[in-house]
Amino acid sequence: MTTRDRTVDALRGLAIAGVVLGHWLVSAVVSDPYQPTALHGESPLAHTPEFAPVTWFLQTLGPFFFAAGYAAASRARHGKSLRRGRLLGPVLALAAVWLPATFLLAAVDSPASTRDLVRALVTQPLWFLLVYLVLVALTPVLRPLFVRCGPWVAVAPAALVGLIDLSRPHGLPNWLGIVAAPVAWAVPYLLGLALAEERLHRRAGAVLLPLGVLAGAALLWAARYPASAVGVPGDRWSNLAPPSLFTLALAAAQVGGFLLLRPWLARVLRHRAVWAPISALNRHAMAVYCWHQTALLLVTFTGLLAGRLPGLLDEPTGDWPLHRLYWLPVFALVLAALTWLQASCTPGRRPSTT
Repeated sequence: MTTRDRTVDALRGLAIAGVVLGHWLVSAVVSDPYQPTALHGESPLAHTPEFAPVTWFLQTLGPFFFAAGYAAASRARHGKSLRRGRLLGPVLALAAVWLPATFLLAAVDSPASTRDLVRALVTQPLWFLLVYLVLVALTPVLRPLFVRCGPWVAVAPAALVGLIDLSRPHGLPNWLGIVAAPVAWAVPYLLGLALAEERLHRRAGAVLLPLGVLAGAALLWAARYPASAVGVPGDRWSNLAPPSLFTLALAAAQVGGFLLLRPWLARVLRHRAVWAPISALNRHAMAVYCWHQTALLLVTFTGLLAGRLPGLLDEPTGDWPLHRLYWLPVFALVLAALTWLQASCTPGRRPSTT
């Protein structure tokens, strides 16, 4: 019988929470003052670039793919396969809701900008599922390669990302951006494989953390990479689409910090009060990710009844970031209800009460 590594589960939960919170903070939905139902998206970072360092903590896809690599190697070692139902169930449920909803929006002649916004918010976050499935499918190839070469195998995809970055100032073709995503995220994924194979120890954190910090600082100040870990209109390029060397430096620092804190984290997670919410989040991680932008949209559409509410439907300028914080608990409550509903409608599974 296998035992779960609670520290990796905690890292996965933190990664999902970071992505959700980050999307809620940077996905500003703006209502046209002259046509309230005409909605469009804006980034508050375009108006308040001084908040770019916040994205370094909320862009947590590196830890997510690190945890995914660990889980894939653990399944392979024990002869288990990916539980596709847990992955595809929330995606199919999301499609069952939003496909007819988009047709309904068109049938009632909603503004084109509103329909475009809905499609973007609902579908764009799902890109990582495709990358995740590609890496999981490649695990039977990556794992033997790692066993032969060790963690150094992660240097090859990192070098490819560096070569791709050289072309960024001239613009990347779409096909290269698509190919670059799994190549870049293979780096933390391979480090996760290394942890599962007991080839990545705590002392590696003392290398990865300062290396990531120093490399990230050099890329920002010497190579003039954008400061934000997510895409911002007006920046030279997006560090996330596709992932750049700065994103990999950030992932290295985050993984390094986790490795250093892992012994302490293992002790803390022995307490049921700490472990119970993390366990619940991991059981419903895919549903939380799939439905989090739906929660934002439901609250936003309801808010239209009251006008351009601060932090919800107004321009993301001035005190908008502060006002947005007031809406986060509302988004969270709606997301919890959607997640519970997803679990209650899934055959063979009961909603969690922990």
